[in-house]
Order: sequence, then structure tokens, then C-alpha cells
Amino acid sequence: MKKILVPTDFSDHAEYALKVAAQIARENDGEIFLLHMLELPVLASDGIGESNAVGSSSDLPEVMFFMQKTRERFQEIIDQPYLEGIPVVEAIQFERAFDGIIGHSKKHGIDLVVMGSHGASGFQEMFIGSNTEKVVRTSDVPVLVIKKDEGEFNPQKFVFASNFSDEIKKPFAKVVDFANMFGIHVHLVFINTPNDFKSTHAAEKKIHDFASGFSLANGYTSHVYNDVNVEKGILHFANSVNADLIGMCTHGRQGLAHFFNGSISEDLVNHSVRPVVTFRI
Repeated sequence: MKKILVPTDFSDHAEYALKVAAQIARENDGEIFLLHMLELPVLASDGIGESNAVGSSSDLPEVMFFMQKTRERFQEIIDQPYLEGIPVVEAIQFERAFDGIIGHSKKHGIDLVVMGSHGASGFQEMFIGSNTEKVVRTSDVPVLVIKKDEGEFNPQKFVFASNFSDEIKKPFAKVVDFANMFGIHVHLVFINTPNDFKSTHAAEKKIHDFASGFSLANGYTSHVYNDVNVEKGILHFANSVNADLIGMCTHGRQGLAHFFNGSISEDLVNHSVRPVVTFRI
């Protein structure tokens, strides 16, 4: 994972994500793409792109002011000791944050997106959501969500939850790459719920049959955990083993399908205090 995208709004949570990204980049001789989205209230619809702000004449002073302030903040960040020696590519884009992040990722062949999030709850979660959730839902590359200052990011207990169906095999190859990159022993867990119950024997066999097609350098342990629903099961199991990181695949549902079916990955991003990494099916 050589190219790491870190969207920033210059908040504390964005810096938590950047610190983790810096550690990953340093371990893999990678580079960081630092992206800030400027959503100005009045801008001409054309002529505005990455690091380029050409609006109407009345808008130009405002555009220049915000760009200058952004560049100053970029410089403050790049001067931080934890980024020393790491190549950092800065970009300012004039788009809605979600659109800009996904577009930037595709344009630059990003391998991993690292984002900060403080979560959401209640009506905010239902009606507004967060840019982090939207990126988790739609990103073609893995998304690592950081919720707090992790200090030294060296995950050794990686919980990956799944139903271990055939559709998971393709994205699981990226899970294996991620685990091997960090030298992590993986805890593969099947969450048994009342609506989708399997015997322990059947669930463990499903996990072992699935994992046998992959080469996890530091091995894995299989688990079957019973709970009232999948999200609670993942969170409770992660607590029980004191996991450093939670991973799972996401379907990337949108529109009505997303409204009615919801997304376990997005719920985890909101409700887990631990880092969450998602891989799109």
C-alpha cells in the first residue's frame, strides 16, 4: 500500500488519521496524498478544479483568501515531526467532500484511504450521516477509519467478521495483503444470530474451508460468537479479545437498498471506538 489518501478538515480527528497514515507510509516506503475540500457558498460552476480556483470576479478574492489559509494550514501540518521524510502531495479541491475524495482516489490510483471520524448518533446519523460513512460505502479501495489518537499504530489483534460466502473471496485477498503487511494474526469470526443460525461445527467448517484458499503469513484463529445481531456481535467479540482493529467487507449499497437494508460497516464506523477497516465487495 504505497499511495495513501488522507482527507483533512484540519480537525483533531483528521490529524489522528494522518498520524496513522504516516506510520503506514513509513513502514511501506509510501507517500501520502493530503486532500482538503473547499466548499465555498458561492462559486461559478465552471473553471474550478484541483488547486485551481477561477470563479466570477466577485468571487475571486474570497477564493484566494481561503486557498491561502489552506496552504498555510498545509505547511503547518507538513512541518510536523511525524511526517519527516515522508513524501506528501497536497491538493485543494472545490467539490462536495464525498465526491472529491472518491474522485481523487480514482485519479491517483490510491491504495488505501485513511479517515478520521467522531461518529454520529440519533437524527444526525439517520438524516445527515457523515462523509466517512459515504466513503466507506462506495470506495473501491480499503478504507481505514480512525476514531481517536492511536499513538503507535501497530495492530496485533485483527478481528475480521464475515459470513465467509463466495462473494467475500475477492475482497478477502486485500484483507490478506493488509494483515500480512502488518504481520497480524487474524481472528476470523462468524456471528451467529437468531435469523441466521448455524451450528458451531458447521460455522467453523465454513471458516476453515474459506480460509484454506489464502495464505495468512501469521495464521488465523476461527471463532463462532452468538449475539442478537451482527453489529452487536462484532463489537462484543472485539471487546472480548481486546482487538486492536476490526475489519469487514461492505456491499456498497446505495439509494433505497441502503435505506431499507442499512449497512453494518457504516454502523460499525459510527459506533466502534476501535479502528475499523473496510473492503468493498
